Amino acid sequence: MKSVSKNNIFRFMIFFPFIVLAVFCNSKDELVSGNQGEIKLPPGFKLEVYADDVPGARSMAMSTSGILFVGTRGNGKVYAILDTNKDYKADKVITIASGLNTPNGVALKDGDLYVAEISRVIKYPAIENHLQNPPSPVVVNNSFPDDTHHGWKFIKFGPDGKLYVPVGAPCNICKSEDERYASIMRMNPDGTSLEVYAHGIRNTVGFDWSPVDNALWFTDNGRDMLGENVPPDELNRATDKGMNFGYPYMHGKDIRDPEYGQGVDLSQFTKPVQELGPHVAALGMEFYTGNMFPEKYKNSIFIAEHGSWNRSKKIGYRVTFVKLDGNNPVSYEPFATGWLQGESVSGRPVDVEQMNDGSLLVSDDYAGVIYRISYKD
Repeated sequence: MKSVSKNNIFRFMIFFPFIVLAVFCNSKDELVSGNQGEIKLPPGFKLEVYADDVPGARSMAMSTSGILFVGTRGNGKVYAILDTNKDYKADKVITIASGLNTPNGVALKDGDLYVAEISRVIKYPAIENHLQNPPSPVVVNNSFPDDTHHGWKFIKFGPDGKLYVPVGAPCNICKSEDERYASIMRMNPDGTSLEVYAHGIRNTVGFDWSPVDNALWFTDNGRDMLGENVPPDELNRATDKGMNFGYPYMHGKDIRDPEYGQGVDLSQFTKPVQELGPHVAALGMEFYTGNMFPEKYKNSIFIAEHGSWNRSKKIGYRVTFVKLDGNNPVSYEPFATGWLQGESVSGRPVDVEQMNDGSLLVSDDYAGVIYRISYKD
């Protein structure tokens, strides 16, 4: 047996710390991969972290140049997220606004960033040219109610060039004489001609327009205190101004509200095109129009389900997919799951946003993360 030379012992002592460091780093990478591996996706899909320092990440809007703008609810901030080297992983998170009143919704129009607070919509002109030194916001319209109950807003520009702004019901279940409540409103980009577009909507925090016929589709959160499995959340379709979707008289397709629905003709209301899970808190939704995913997903809908707070057994905490045949849903199925393990929660999806390459971003306000879902056959 050969003896160990002093030179070999010396080399081992020199390189031992580096060996330990390499083992530690590899273990950490495996741990991160393991956590992501809990998210289950259909074959061929992959989930990665796009940005991991986005506290309270909520609604998203992507510019044509690839800058992602993200609103929040509790911490009053709006972020700009940049992928400067185009490797599909963000390398800069810039706080472009702070101290705002629940700036959940963000939208882009002609280079301007629109932000929805509780009682007003503001904008930051030419925002991409001033990320490091944003201009003072311009008030677009400040005539919205100041109720904090369902007061946070998702906003988006429609095919008609108008900005759509929801106003949730200021309660769990109630009837208000103010027509603004429980509605989706719309206005010109300069804040003029504000009007109610649709009624009877308890609280929508996500909508998009069909790429086929420009009809407005939106999620709606069902009321509480009727039971663990009643009523369902909803996916609705609005084709014309003035439609009424039943709140507070009706829930789902045929559930008469015990407090407000008695003696009311429910046939006058538009029923949801798809009942979703009960209390899943369906929030952001988007039509998939990209070319990265298989043809099955084209012109159909992804929905971020934030997850229940009012059931003995949690439900939601996932991204679901609604397959459409024309304007008719033919399936409602889980797409990305795993943020809920038993009763343990590791994430709460809020919004979905298609990237310019056809991949899908998912915001998570619980973990403060933006995920990217891509596909490779």
